[in-house]
Amino acid sequence: MSDISFKEVVQKTNEVVHAFEKVEQREWGIEGSMIELVKQVGELGKNVMMLENYYLAERKNNPNYNKASKEEIGNELSDIFFMIVRIANYYGVDLEAAHLKELDLALASLKAK
Repeated sequence: MSDISFKEVVQKTNEVVHAFEKVEQREWGIEGSMIELVKQVGELGKNVMMLENYYLAERKNNPNYNKASKEEIGNELSDIFFMIVRIANYYGVDLEAAHLKELDLALASLKAK
């Protein structure tokens, strides 16, 4: 793991997003980004369900289900982060500032209890 800041992670993610935008068939817009986000959350859910043995054992022989692993969960979380960055870009949200604000609010709320 490298020692780069959250801002640098978002910047690097944006570089990849812009590279994809040059080769994708059409502009994603907010609808495409939301559809992809939901799809990726579903993929994450499927991998967690498989890894935690919620499905019938026979599914482990199905190529659509048998790749569940911690690495695959990491891949899906990364894909979700890509879509979060795209959505933040669409709405002009400073993701770092928004997240830090929410962390401060959460900590203040917990301290008040």
